[in-house]
Amino acid sequence: MLTELHVEHLGVIGALDLVLGPGLIAVTGETGAGKTLIVDAIGLLTGARTPVDLVHAEADEGRVDGRFVDGDEEHVLTRVVPRTGRTRGYVDGRLATATHLAERGQAMVELHGQHHHQSLLRRRVQRDALDNFAGIDTEPLRRARARLTELDAELAALGGDERARMREIDLLRHQIDEIDRAALHDPDEEERLEEEQDLLADAVEHRRLGAAVIDLLHADDGVLDRLGSARHQMEGRRAFQTHAERLHAVAVELDDVADALRRELDRLDEDPERLHAVIHRRQQLRDLRRRYGDSVRDVVAYADAARERLAELSGHEERARVLDEGRRRAEAEAGRLARIVGDARRSAARSLGEEATRQLRRLALPHAVLGVTVGDAVSDPGGESVAFWFTANPGFDPLPLSRVASGGELSRIMLALRLVLGGGPSTLVFDEVDAGIGGEAAGAVAEALVAVARHRQVLVVTHLAQVAARADLHVVVDKKVVDARTVTSVSAVAGEARVTEIARMLSGQPQSARAREHAAELLETRNTRPIDDAAGAQG
Repeated sequence: MLTELHVEHLGVIGALDLVLGPGLIAVTGETGAGKTLIVDAIGLLTGARTPVDLVHAEADEGRVDGRFVDGDEEHVLTRVVPRTGRTRGYVDGRLATATHLAERGQAMVELHGQHHHQSLLRRRVQRDALDNFAGIDTEPLRRARARLTELDAELAALGGDERARMREIDLLRHQIDEIDRAALHDPDEEERLEEEQDLLADAVEHRRLGAAVIDLLHADDGVLDRLGSARHQMEGRRAFQTHAERLHAVAVELDDVADALRRELDRLDEDPERLHAVIHRRQQLRDLRRRYGDSVRDVVAYADAARERLAELSGHEERARVLDEGRRRAEAEAGRLARIVGDARRSAARSLGEEATRQLRRLALPHAVLGVTVGDAVSDPGGESVAFWFTANPGFDPLPLSRVASGGELSRIMLALRLVLGGGPSTLVFDEVDAGIGGEAAGAVAEALVAVARHRQVLVVTHLAQVAARADLHVVVDKKVVDARTVTSVSAVAGEARVTEIARMLSGQPQSARAREHAAELLETRNTRPIDDAAGAQG
């Protein structure tokens, strides 16, 4: 339910704040005062397009905020409309796409008028409305179709048709064989091979350098000889004892280095065949990584996954047999449930059309006919193709509801359908619902709106005193010129102020004694008139 509406700089509205409640809310005022702008503002929260001249002439942008409360849940929708550029939407203070804002708004508000979003014009909503009217439970059919989809997906995952499956089996076997022949037992093999290739590729130079170092250390008059001579010179001298010991330690360490170099040179032979083998192995590993993964570990993991897939495909026949049998059962069950739902839809379609037609004829459309068609049992066993059709005049073929041109007719059709169907969003907004009617028909429209408002919030822009008098909240839009500027005010009226407004609506003379007497009479009887709510109570 829409509990608060804030509007800034839209059309003639400079600033507007409305606090709303449940039931029927009537919006009245002189022509051009800005009543429809309130509907337009609410429409912006449901994703309606913005006319280029909607923003107030003296402002850079307009803004609409709506607070919606449903039980313990509360949401705030916002639409900002700049004079140039794209509009911005917010849901609960966070930036939202236009689509997201529209989805949230349309879930909470339904607008009925010439240019506004009408959920009941969509075929899917019409089908759901028929199901709601007839009390048709489509959940078993939905589950059966979902199960059928799951089985189709499982069958497709087995490898499709036999030829595709055999091609995949052959490919998997080739890949697994290629990886297995590579014998990938060491995940760090590439790093080890790189080091070995470096040694093998420069073995001659390595040996020359190693021998030169050993010669420098052990040759006559080499490093070790000179260290020994230096240490000998200091022996027996107490002042140099510590230094002599350190030189000895250095000599021992250098001797160990020389021995290690000899051992390394002993194993470092020129081996062209081994070098070729290392290069070939590294290329093999690179090829595997290029095809199956970024590392040797990834290649091994790919092989494991391929084995699982191969095992799955190899057992295809048995698994496919089980799935095919399950699919046949699921298809038969889905078909059976579809026929049940389709028969129920076709059976209820005439009743829905007749009941909606009855309501329409009470709403100043004496020759109106609303029909509901459902696809035939042969081509559409589930009755998925549901459509609402309408004609207002005898001798004219009915047209799809989406092609009805008159805003007043469309609003009354939606009102009649809501009386019959119930349901829908918690807030309904009607504009032009009373276009071109008066007298007894005006009373019927008022009673219909009250009936719908017993189960949800209904906001109606009206010129009918009968409707305004039956409202739970009466809001008046007034336009004045102050200091050469047009100013629009919006206020809830009660007591004498409400009598004055209804008297204006009745006669155009708010101070007329007779008009005021009639207005007071309408207000006094607003709670005593019976309401035909046979269908509206479904909501």
